[in-house]
Amino acid sequence: MFKNFSWGHGVAVALGLFMSFILFLIFVFSSGMQNSELISDSYYEDELAYQEIINAKNNADLLTEKPVYHQNKEGITITFPQSVKPENANIHFELFRTDDSNLDVKKDIPLDGKNEFQIPAKVIFPGSYTLKVKWENNKKPYQVDYDIQWK
Repeated sequence: MFKNFSWGHGVAVALGLFMSFILFLIFVFSSGMQNSELISDSYYEDELAYQEIINAKNNADLLTEKPVYHQNKEGITITFPQSVKPENANIHFELFRTDDSNLDVKKDIPLDGKNEFQIPAKVIFPGSYTLKVKWENNKKPYQVDYDIQWK
């Protein structure tokens, strides 16, 4: 069978396999990218304001105690320590989904009497999220980010 197989046949087989591989990549990986989109519609404006986010994260890093989150079947509960007193007890949170912006959750919410708030499970779909918690204290912005895997 390989008696009449020359280097020309080998080059043709290699070229055919390479073209098959490229076509496989085009058809298989392009079908998986149907929900690919930009993270933000106003990317350049967000980039110009990014120094404010850096400052807010640096302010949060200087805190001795930071807000913590707990996941349970009711949702995600974010608890603020007693040492952290946000102005007006108002917190802004963003539950950011990198693969589908339709599943993002953004809301301003007040803290309850136990210095916490809850994101209900009914608004969270299984997948990977970034939880961004933002607040102000004494006119200083604060922000902490958590990576969350919701199942």
